[in-house]
Amino acid sequence: MSFPSDYIERVYAGTLGKIIGVYLGRPFEGWSYDRISRELGDVNYYVHQKLSAPLVVTDDDITGTFTFLRALEDYGFSKALNAEQIGQTWLNYLIEKKTILWWGGMGNSTEHTAYMRLKAGVKAPESGSIALNGKVVAEQIGAQIFIDGWGMIAPGDPALAADFAKKAASVSHDGEAIYGAQVVAAIEAQAFVESDIDKLIDTGLSFVPKDSIIAQMIADIREWHGIDKDWRETRAKIERHYGYDKFGGNCHMVPNHGLIILALLYGEGDFQKSLMIANTSGWDTDCNSGNVGCILGIINGLAGLETGPDWRGPVADRILIPTADPGRTISDAVSESYRIVNAARALQGEAPLKPKNGARFHFSLPGSVQGFRADDSPDALGVTTIENVAGKSETGERSLAIRYQNLATGRASRVATSTFITPADLKMGGYELIASPTIYPGQNLRATLSADSSNENSVAARLFLSFYDEHDKPAKHFSDPSELSPGATLELQWKVPDTEGCAIYEVGIDLTSESRTSGAVALDFLTWEGTPHCTLNRPKSGSLWKRNWASGVNGFEGGGGSEQFRIMQDAGTGLLIQGCREWTDYSFEAKITPHMSAACGIAVRVQGMKRYYALLLCAENRVKLVKALDGEKILAEGHCVWEFGTPHTLRLEAKGDRLHGYVDGYRIFDLHDKDEPLAEGAIAFVIEEGRVGVQGAGISPLI
Repeated sequence: MSFPSDYIERVYAGTLGKIIGVYLGRPFEGWSYDRISRELGDVNYYVHQKLSAPLVVTDDDITGTFTFLRALEDYGFSKALNAEQIGQTWLNYLIEKKTILWWGGMGNSTEHTAYMRLKAGVKAPESGSIALNGKVVAEQIGAQIFIDGWGMIAPGDPALAADFAKKAASVSHDGEAIYGAQVVAAIEAQAFVESDIDKLIDTGLSFVPKDSIIAQMIADIREWHGIDKDWRETRAKIERHYGYDKFGGNCHMVPNHGLIILALLYGEGDFQKSLMIANTSGWDTDCNSGNVGCILGIINGLAGLETGPDWRGPVADRILIPTADPGRTISDAVSESYRIVNAARALQGEAPLKPKNGARFHFSLPGSVQGFRADDSPDALGVTTIENVAGKSETGERSLAIRYQNLATGRASRVATSTFITPADLKMGGYELIASPTIYPGQNLRATLSADSSNENSVAARLFLSFYDEHDKPAKHFSDPSELSPGATLELQWKVPDTEGCAIYEVGIDLTSESRTSGAVALDFLTWEGTPHCTLNRPKSGSLWKRNWASGVNGFEGGGGSEQFRIMQDAGTGLLIQGCREWTDYSFEAKITPHMSAACGIAVRVQGMKRYYALLLCAENRVKLVKALDGEKILAEGHCVWEFGTPHTLRLEAKGDRLHGYVDGYRIFDLHDKDEPLAEGAIAFVIEEGRVGVQGAGISPLI
């Protein structure tokens, strides 16, 4: 398989189309066609403000799409990836009753039902089967809404996309739900090399049984499309012949799949018109709109998103993906697009693309801003606009232009991007926004700026970060300023200062001037690297410190006395996770007090709920070093005197494939893990059936 020359831009357009469609339809998800027509009319643009809702939100369609695809990365980018492995990916990244899914109960929510099957040891695809869960539960919409990534990794290869879609869908679904998912994924794969809607639908149909309900419904819709001039007439026929009342459950695949086909046929390739039809038609609006948006994004590329209103500006590439890998929650369409493209390249044995030497924010795709926005805080009084532009990059082709007006003493032109839950995000409803900061004290923050030669005056440039102080109030730290003269290029570097356990929620660029001036500066890239060197403790007051952690435990609260916080687990094993997947070699140390537990301790290189190394205090004065990877393996076990109610200091070091475990300063374990070693990941506290108190914790580089 060869990649189209514009593959990365088409994936980016598909990703943007997906999230735009979801954000457009989310505020009125589940509304009837009649209510939408009465209260909103034709939905031609975002209506979130009219409905007093935020635009960029956590959403199962988005999170599931970009999370379940990680099965490829976790299992070696193999075309032989199977349903059982994708099921393990569910167990690893989902936090029960908190992330991704609608946790509507066993036998009511299809995905919740499948999760409970998986948790009980039922392997996929049986976990989603009609035989186990019944036809109504197994044929709901979820198989379709999470499927777009599997289409985008297989450009021009619909057979591969349909095969992956079948495996991924079967974790939780069966029957017609799998067929609908295969049709969508095959269309998306073929859309990289074909733009004719009818031919794309033919491609999708070629992978499902001719006597399936999905195939029959599509044939009917195509026939009605040839007769009815108004899409509303065909929509009414879909409801009459394939409506919710014909199937059962809460949100059946078949009716909603029909609306996708309706929007594609009557939308005639136009992004705005197609989304209008999908959203105005009702039922599961964000799901249907997301699939349609992805398909049209792939077909038309980035240019197709520019033919109507400003779809991209309000979104600013922002994506939220809350999982048990909390350092990847705060993301953007560019980052996720490159992950999809690099997964596709890995499947073909090709090296990954790493724009600008792997910089986190590189603006390499046309129009991309990667969440950057002009700072509107009271002390940033300069008039600032931003725009992705060609040029002004030493290692790439594009950059982010920062244009300022009337900059003068007492004014600042400031742009920033989120690195954690922002003050505005704290008001978000719906699915819980579980995240960890993506940047920490001790890391090295870098950026390169260049000033237009036409600028009248020099400006003082510096890096800054915003964080929550010990009272949960926004605060800022700034690096030392450097002069940026007209036509000059400036490299900024700054070791992130200590924030005493408080989360950093944004980073950016600050520009000031001693005289009134206007001009432009180009941001080539902004990135950070290195091991954090910081405490992970509870600040002296406030409550936002709890949001730093992804809580996969039954209880988590502030402690009393010398304990900073307490962790409780009713049954089984729970993890309290913080940090980022890209952390590699480091030391994690914590002082814990076991009050009662079957086992408790600390973990490093945590990649979710089921992938980590842990140093555990166990019953009968035992200590274990365990590896969780599709099951638990004891790497080493020994004797260690410890007591309930007594503080003990644990330290676990990871460097390459070597692990060192310490209890109260004594090295207990020193070993190499040569068998599929976990190379990177966050940190966590681990507890099995009990309560443990934490007095202090910190992460540091290894010397």
